[in-house]
Amino acid sequence: MEAYAIHRVAVIGAGQMGGGIAEVAATHGLTVALADASFEHAERGRDAILQRVQRVEQKGKLPAGTADALSARIRASEFDEALATADLMIEAATENQTLKLELFERAGRVAPPTAILASNTSSLSISRLAAASARPELVVGMHFMNPVPLMKLVELVVGVRTSAPTLDAVKSLAARLGKTVIVSQDRPGFLVNRILLPLINEACFALEHGVGSANDIDTGARLGLNHPLGPLELADLIGLDTVLAIAEVLHRDFGDDKYRPSPLLRNFVAAGWLGRKSGQGFYRYDATGKKLDGAPALT
Repeated sequence: MEAYAIHRVAVIGAGQMGGGIAEVAATHGLTVALADASFEHAERGRDAILQRVQRVEQKGKLPAGTADALSARIRASEFDEALATADLMIEAATENQTLKLELFERAGRVAPPTAILASNTSSLSISRLAAASARPELVVGMHFMNPVPLMKLVELVVGVRTSAPTLDAVKSLAARLGKTVIVSQDRPGFLVNRILLPLINEACFALEHGVGSANDIDTGARLGLNHPLGPLELADLIGLDTVLAIAEVLHRDFGDDKYRPSPLLRNFVAAGWLGRKSGQGFYRYDATGKKLDGAPALT
Protein backbone atom coordinates (compact mmCIF):
# COMPACT_ATOMS: atom_id res chain seq x y z
CA MET A 1 0.00 0.00 0.00
CA GLU A 2 1.27 3.46 -0.88
CA ALA A 3 1.37 5.97 1.98
CA TYR A 4 -0.88 8.39 0.08
CA ALA A 5 -3.65 5.76 0.10
CA ILE A 6 -4.05 6.00 3.89
CA HIS A 7 -7.08 8.21 4.40
CA ARG A 8 -9.27 6.22 6.82
CA VAL A 9 -7.89 5.01 10.14
CA ALA A 10 -9.57 2.67 12.61
CA VAL A 11 -8.26 3.25 16.14
CA ILE A 12 -9.06 0.33 18.44
CA GLY A 13 -9.07 1.41 22.06
CA ALA A 14 -10.62 4.70 23.17
CA GLY A 15 -8.58 5.23 26.33
CA GLN A 16 -5.69 7.59 26.94
CA MET A 17 -3.45 6.29 24.15
CA GLY A 18 -6.15 5.51 21.60
CA GLY A 19 -7.79 8.87 22.20
CA GLY A 20 -4.49 10.65 21.68
CA ILE A 21 -3.79 8.75 18.47
CA ALA A 22 -7.29 9.48 17.17
CA GLU A 23 -6.90 13.18 17.99
CA VAL A 24 -3.56 13.49 16.19
CA ALA A 25 -4.78 11.56 13.15
CA ALA A 26 -7.91 13.70 12.84
CA THR A 27 -5.93 16.90 13.41
CA HIS A 28 -3.88 16.02 10.33
CA GLY A 29 -6.89 15.45 8.12
CA LEU A 30 -7.51 11.71 8.43
CA THR A 31 -10.96 10.22 8.92
CA VAL A 32 -11.00 8.24 12.18
CA ALA A 33 -13.32 5.48 13.37
CA LEU A 34 -12.82 5.00 17.11
CA ALA A 35 -13.83 1.63 18.56
CA ASP A 36 -13.58 0.00 21.97
CA ALA A 37 -15.01 -2.94 23.89
CA SER A 38 -18.47 -1.42 23.36
CA PHE A 39 -19.99 1.38 21.36
CA GLU A 40 -20.68 3.23 24.62
CA HIS A 41 -16.99 3.10 25.55
CA ALA A 42 -16.11 4.44 22.12
CA GLU A 43 -18.61 7.30 22.48
CA ARG A 44 -17.17 8.25 25.86
CA GLY A 45 -13.68 8.19 24.38
CA ARG A 46 -14.73 10.46 21.52
CA ASP A 47 -16.44 12.85 23.94
CA ALA A 48 -13.30 12.97 26.09
CA ILE A 49 -11.18 13.91 23.06
CA LEU A 50 -13.51 16.74 22.06
CA GLN A 51 -13.82 18.07 25.61
CA ARG A 52 -10.04 18.11 25.99
CA VAL A 53 -9.56 19.92 22.68
CA GLN A 54 -12.32 22.42 23.54
CA ARG A 55 -10.56 23.29 26.82
CA VAL A 56 -7.30 23.94 24.98
CA GLU A 57 -9.12 25.93 22.28
CA GLN A 58 -10.86 28.09 24.90
CA LYS A 59 -7.45 28.97 26.36
CA GLY A 60 -6.45 30.32 22.96
CA LYS A 61 -3.84 27.62 22.37
CA LEU A 62 -5.66 26.19 19.34
CA PRO A 63 -7.42 28.01 16.47
CA ALA A 64 -11.14 28.63 16.87
CA GLY A 65 -13.14 25.80 15.31
CA THR A 66 -10.56 23.08 15.98
CA ALA A 67 -12.92 21.02 18.12
CA ASP A 68 -15.69 21.27 15.53
CA ALA A 69 -13.30 20.14 12.80
CA LEU A 70 -12.24 17.12 14.84
CA SER A 71 -15.85 16.32 15.66
CA ALA A 72 -16.52 15.96 11.93
CA ARG A 73 -13.56 13.64 11.42
CA ILE A 74 -13.85 11.30 14.44
CA ARG A 75 -16.79 8.96 14.83
CA ALA A 76 -17.51 6.35 17.47
CA SER A 77 -17.93 2.91 15.94
CA GLU A 78 -18.32 -0.79 16.50
CA PHE A 79 -15.17 -2.86 15.82
CA ASP A 80 -16.30 -4.55 12.60
CA GLU A 81 -17.76 -1.31 11.20
CA ALA A 82 -14.54 0.59 11.97
CA LEU A 83 -12.40 -2.01 10.21
CA ALA A 84 -14.64 -2.60 7.21
CA THR A 85 -13.43 0.45 5.25
CA ALA A 86 -10.11 1.20 7.01
CA ASP A 87 -6.85 1.72 5.17
CA LEU A 88 -5.02 1.34 8.47
CA MET A 89 -5.87 -0.07 11.89
CA ILE A 90 -3.96 1.21 14.91
CA GLU A 91 -4.68 -1.05 17.87
CA ALA A 92 -4.26 0.68 21.25
CA ALA A 93 -5.99 -1.76 23.58
CA THR A 94 -4.82 -2.81 27.04
CA GLU A 95 -1.32 -4.34 27.12
CA ASN A 96 -2.65 -7.90 27.26
CA GLN A 97 -1.32 -10.48 24.82
CA THR A 98 -4.43 -12.66 24.73
CA LEU A 99 -6.66 -9.68 23.97
CA LYS A 100 -4.36 -8.31 21.28
CA LEU A 101 -4.06 -11.71 19.58
CA GLU A 102 -7.86 -11.93 19.45
CA LEU A 103 -8.11 -8.42 17.99
CA PHE A 104 -5.55 -9.15 15.28
CA GLU A 105 -7.18 -12.44 14.34
CA ARG A 106 -10.52 -10.65 14.02
CA ALA A 107 -9.03 -7.69 12.16
CA GLY A 108 -7.40 -10.06 9.67
CA ARG A 109 -10.85 -11.40 8.81
CA VAL A 110 -12.77 -8.10 8.78
CA ALA A 111 -10.44 -5.44 7.36
CA PRO A 112 -10.00 -4.96 3.59
CA PRO A 113 -7.27 -7.28 2.25
CA THR A 114 -4.91 -4.35 1.56
CA ALA A 115 -5.33 -2.69 4.98
CA ILE A 116 -2.27 -2.34 7.20
CA LEU A 117 -2.71 -3.56 10.78
CA ALA A 118 -0.56 -1.74 13.34
CA SER A 119 -0.22 -2.19 17.09
CA ASN A 120 0.66 0.45 19.66
CA THR A 121 1.97 -2.30 21.96
CA SER A 122 4.76 -1.24 24.30
CA SER A 123 6.51 -4.61 24.40
CA LEU A 124 4.62 -7.56 22.90
CA SER A 125 5.90 -9.44 19.86
CA ILE A 126 4.75 -7.92 16.57
CA SER A 127 5.64 -11.17 14.80
CA ARG A 128 3.23 -13.08 17.05
CA LEU A 129 0.41 -10.59 16.48
CA ALA A 130 1.15 -10.72 12.74
CA ALA A 131 0.81 -14.50 12.65
CA ALA A 132 -2.63 -14.24 14.25
CA SER A 133 -3.78 -11.83 11.52
CA ALA A 134 -3.06 -14.19 8.59
CA ARG A 135 -1.58 -11.19 6.73
CA PRO A 136 1.82 -10.88 8.47
CA GLU A 137 3.44 -8.82 5.71
CA LEU A 138 0.92 -6.02 6.46
CA VAL A 139 1.47 -5.95 10.24
CA VAL A 140 3.79 -3.47 11.96
CA GLY A 141 4.29 -1.85 15.34
CA MET A 142 3.46 1.85 15.72
CA HIS A 143 4.42 2.69 19.29
CA PHE A 144 3.32 6.24 20.06
CA MET A 145 4.55 8.01 23.18
CA ASN A 146 2.28 9.39 25.90
CA PRO A 147 0.76 12.00 25.69
CA VAL A 148 0.42 11.45 21.95
CA PRO A 149 -0.45 15.05 20.92
CA LEU A 150 2.69 16.40 22.63
CA MET A 151 5.33 13.69 22.18
CA LYS A 152 7.20 13.82 18.88
CA LEU A 153 8.38 10.21 18.65
CA VAL A 154 6.85 7.15 17.00
CA GLU A 155 8.76 3.91 17.39
CA LEU A 156 8.08 1.61 14.42
CA VAL A 157 8.61 -2.08 15.06
CA VAL A 158 9.40 -4.49 12.23
CA GLY A 159 8.15 -8.05 12.61
CA VAL A 160 9.87 -11.01 10.98
CA ARG A 161 7.52 -10.84 7.99
CA THR A 162 6.71 -7.10 7.84
CA SER A 163 7.14 -6.01 4.22
CA ALA A 164 9.24 -3.04 3.15
CA PRO A 165 6.21 -1.29 1.54
CA THR A 166 4.30 -1.61 4.83
CA LEU A 167 7.16 -0.03 6.76
CA ASP A 168 7.50 2.74 4.15
CA ALA A 169 3.76 3.48 4.32
CA VAL A 170 3.67 3.92 8.10
CA LYS A 171 6.93 5.92 8.02
CA SER A 172 5.31 8.35 5.61
CA LEU A 173 2.14 8.49 7.69
CA ALA A 174 4.10 9.20 10.90
CA ALA A 175 5.86 12.07 9.13
CA ARG A 176 2.47 13.39 7.99
CA LEU A 177 1.39 13.33 11.64
CA GLY A 178 4.37 15.49 12.55
CA LYS A 179 6.29 12.70 14.27
CA THR A 180 9.93 11.68 14.20
CA VAL A 181 10.45 7.98 13.51
CA ILE A 182 12.86 5.43 14.93
CA VAL A 183 12.81 1.79 13.79
CA SER A 184 13.26 -1.19 16.10
CA GLN A 185 13.54 -4.85 15.38
CA ASP A 186 11.01 -7.12 17.08
CA ARG A 187 12.68 -7.70 20.44
CA PRO A 188 11.18 -7.55 23.96
CA GLY A 189 10.56 -3.93 24.92
CA PHE A 190 11.82 -2.75 21.50
CA LEU A 191 14.20 0.23 21.92
CA VAL A 192 12.51 2.81 24.14
CA ASN A 193 11.08 0.54 26.83
CA ARG A 194 14.09 -1.75 26.87
CA ILE A 195 16.06 1.30 28.01
CA LEU A 196 13.34 2.99 30.09
CA LEU A 197 11.84 0.13 32.12
CA PRO A 198 15.03 -0.81 34.00
CA LEU A 199 15.30 2.86 35.08
CA ILE A 200 11.72 2.97 36.35
CA ASN A 201 12.03 -0.43 38.00
CA GLU A 202 15.26 0.54 39.75
CA ALA A 203 13.58 3.71 41.02
CA CYS A 204 10.84 1.49 42.48
CA PHE A 205 13.47 -0.66 44.21
CA ALA A 206 15.25 2.46 45.54
CA LEU A 207 11.96 3.70 47.03
CA GLU A 208 11.11 0.25 48.40
CA HIS A 209 14.54 -0.05 50.07
CA GLY A 210 14.28 3.40 51.62
CA VAL A 211 17.23 4.90 49.75
CA GLY A 212 15.26 8.10 49.24
CA SER A 213 11.73 9.48 49.06
CA ALA A 214 9.70 9.50 45.85
CA ASN A 215 10.27 13.24 45.61
CA ASP A 216 14.04 12.85 46.13
CA ILE A 217 14.25 10.16 43.44
CA ASP A 218 12.28 12.20 40.91
CA THR A 219 14.02 15.49 41.70
CA GLY A 220 17.35 13.73 41.30
CA ALA A 221 16.40 12.52 37.84
CA ARG A 222 14.93 15.86 36.76
CA LEU A 223 17.76 18.08 37.97
CA GLY A 224 20.67 15.63 37.98
CA LEU A 225 19.92 13.84 34.69
CA ASN A 226 17.95 16.63 32.99
CA HIS A 227 14.88 14.43 32.54
CA PRO A 228 11.59 16.32 32.11
CA LEU A 229 9.88 13.90 34.53
CA GLY A 230 11.33 11.71 37.24
CA PRO A 231 10.95 7.93 36.79
CA LEU A 232 8.18 7.56 39.38
CA GLU A 233 6.24 10.54 37.97
CA LEU A 234 6.62 9.01 34.53
CA ALA A 235 5.42 5.62 35.77
CA ASP A 236 2.29 7.29 37.16
CA LEU A 237 1.71 8.95 33.78
CA ILE A 238 2.17 5.70 31.82
CA GLY A 239 0.03 3.70 34.26
CA LEU A 240 1.57 1.34 36.80
CA ASP A 241 -0.36 -1.61 35.37
CA THR A 242 1.21 -0.95 31.97
CA VAL A 243 4.66 -0.52 33.50
CA LEU A 244 4.28 -3.85 35.30
CA ALA A 245 3.05 -5.60 32.15
CA ILE A 246 6.10 -4.40 30.19
CA ALA A 247 8.48 -5.35 33.00
CA GLU A 248 6.96 -8.84 33.11
CA VAL A 249 7.46 -9.26 29.36
CA LEU A 250 11.11 -8.21 29.64
CA HIS A 251 11.71 -10.53 32.61
CA ARG A 252 9.97 -13.47 30.96
CA ASP A 253 11.37 -13.13 27.47
CA PHE A 254 14.96 -12.29 28.39
CA GLY A 255 15.05 -14.61 31.41
CA ASP A 256 17.34 -12.14 33.19
CA ASP A 257 16.74 -11.12 36.82
CA LYS A 258 17.85 -7.57 36.11
CA TYR A 259 14.34 -7.11 34.67
CA ARG A 260 12.53 -8.60 37.70
CA PRO A 261 9.64 -6.26 38.63
CA SER A 262 9.85 -4.56 42.00
CA PRO A 263 7.53 -6.11 44.62
CA LEU A 264 6.44 -2.57 45.50
CA LEU A 265 5.30 -2.04 41.90
CA ARG A 266 3.38 -5.32 42.02
CA ASN A 267 1.73 -4.35 45.30
CA PHE A 268 0.65 -0.93 44.03
CA VAL A 269 -1.00 -2.52 41.00
CA ALA A 270 -2.66 -5.18 43.17
CA ALA A 271 -4.03 -2.37 45.39
CA GLY A 272 -5.48 -0.56 42.38
CA TRP A 273 -2.96 2.28 42.63
CA LEU A 274 -2.33 2.70 38.91
CA GLY A 275 -1.12 6.31 38.77
CA ARG A 276 -2.86 9.35 37.33
CA LYS A 277 -5.74 7.41 35.82
CA SER A 278 -6.78 6.01 39.23
CA GLY A 279 -5.94 9.14 41.24
CA GLN A 280 -3.26 7.36 43.24
CA GLY A 281 0.14 5.96 42.39
CA PHE A 282 3.48 7.14 43.68
CA TYR A 283 1.68 10.49 44.00
CA ARG A 284 -1.94 11.57 44.41
CA TYR A 285 -3.93 13.25 41.62
CA ASP A 286 -7.20 15.09 41.19
CA ALA A 287 -9.85 14.17 38.61
CA THR A 288 -8.04 16.09 35.86
CA GLY A 289 -4.75 14.25 36.47
CA LYS A 290 -3.08 17.21 38.25
CA LYS A 291 -0.70 16.21 41.03
CA LEU A 292 -2.04 17.17 44.44
CA ASP A 293 0.03 19.06 46.97
CA GLY A 294 1.29 17.22 49.99
CA ALA A 295 3.15 14.03 50.60
CA PRO A 296 3.28 11.32 47.92
CA ALA A 297 2.01 7.84 48.58
CA LEU A 298 5.27 6.80 50.17
CA THR A 299 7.80 9.20 51.64
